[in-house]
Amino acid sequence: MPHSFGYRARTRDLFKRDFRKHGPIKLSTYLRPYHVGDIVDIKANAAEQKGMPHKYYHGRTGVVFGVQPRAVQVLIYKTVGNRKIEKRVNLRIEHVKHSKCRDDFLNRVKQNAAKKSEAKAKGEKVNLKRQPAQPREARTIQTNKNKPETLAPQAYDTYI
Repeated sequence: MPHSFGYRARTRDLFKRDFRKHGPIKLSTYLRPYHVGDIVDIKANAAEQKGMPHKYYHGRTGVVFGVQPRAVQVLIYKTVGNRKIEKRVNLRIEHVKHSKCRDDFLNRVKQNAAKKSEAKAKGEKVNLKRQPAQPREARTIQTNKNKPETLAPQAYDTYI
């Protein structure tokens, strides 16, 4: 029997609900506001089949460019060959959530502003650039006091 290449082929594990997260969709999903320009993550919810994304878009991040009463329109860039194609996807709000990809950046901006104001008050100059991970300090090991040991395998006993 030939295998299927259907719309939801090979999605048994992809669209499954998390452990102990089955059942009706939480009300907070419907009360979350979405605005044009919000960055959202697409995660298909198998409990709602309407407005479900294609399996390619599951796990992708895009930008909201339109809001309807029950759905949002998301702009995604899809790699096809050597170019990026702009895709516009209509999704119900059960299948999207606000992305946390900019949280680190926004927190860093706030911390840098606080550091800058402190340095200005003290009359100092502060470096706000991110520093790459520095290598650990080098150290030497003394070998002249250490006597080399020869290791021999231990006898293997079997208890029957």
